[in-house]
Amino acid sequence: MWRMTDCGEPRVYVAGHRGMVGSAVVRRLRSMSSYQILVRERMELDLLDQRAVAGFFSNERPDCVLFAAARVGGIHANKSYPAQFMYDNLIMAANAIHAAYQFGTRRFLFLGSTCIYPRLALQPMAEDCLLTGPLESTNEAYALAKIAGLKLCQFYRRQYGVTYHSAMPTNLYGPGDNYHPENSHVLPALIRRFHEAHLLGKDQVTIWGTGRPRREFLYVDDLADALVHLLELDDPPDWVNVGTGSDVTIAELAQLVAEVVGYRGRIVFDPNKPDGTPVKRTNIDLIQSTGWRPKTDLRTGVERTYQAFLNESLHGELREVEMN
Repeated sequence: MWRMTDCGEPRVYVAGHRGMVGSAVVRRLRSMSSYQILVRERMELDLLDQRAVAGFFSNERPDCVLFAAARVGGIHANKSYPAQFMYDNLIMAANAIHAAYQFGTRRFLFLGSTCIYPRLALQPMAEDCLLTGPLESTNEAYALAKIAGLKLCQFYRRQYGVTYHSAMPTNLYGPGDNYHPENSHVLPALIRRFHEAHLLGKDQVTIWGTGRPRREFLYVDDLADALVHLLELDDPPDWVNVGTGSDVTIAELAQLVAEVVGYRGRIVFDPNKPDGTPVKRTNIDLIQSTGWRPKTDLRTGVERTYQAFLNESLHGELREVEMN
């Protein structure tokens, strides 16, 4: 197996470095002296353009790729734009994985999501439940694209002997999240909604769904730590879950966010809106067996995220990514 240490100071291309995950990875790598970091703005490198991607890999010859680029969003965005979610994520992954192989990149870490697992998978979800049942319909397009990227890495590794592997993080949150009022994930959406309700003195906040679904949340800096850990393994798994192994109901999460923000009004739920997958919690035995464990508990992570939200708002840096 090819190892990162074979390269001295390996050149690592972080795709999607402006996103929440990519920026956390860059922060983590910059705290170390053993990596040279390559990044490109979207205007400099369109990952949907096969020729441009091939040109980048031909010119730069990175030793390693950490692929955090993706079109992402919550239930509303996934239901509203399934063609874009599937096409963009499929093409970006295929372009990058193939060009990396063509031009000698020996290590490629692809970032997926635990939404790749069946809607009614046995909980907690282990890696071997992949493709054992139907997907959750509200994010099927995104999940299929991520499954394709995972499998492409696995098959390039099997056929060509390159160390191409994948990480499947659970629901993520932290500094640099997307706070778009319609296209964000549940935790940043709750932070924004309760923050605005608190400022305006609203006596009630309505949350989509019943509040009963259970979700697991991982602080993004813990994920960045896990990804660097995986890059430094000599023989990593083809794909591995990255999470906390514990979950909360959406109602419990909403109460926690309200407490952190300081909102004291009523919280009500709209059962006419979709809940999504009823339960989604990861089995993290495999990554724990390699020596990694999460460090940040949910309350601490939400407190840090809310402070980051306030700072990003104050400096005009709040991310509100629209579909286009």
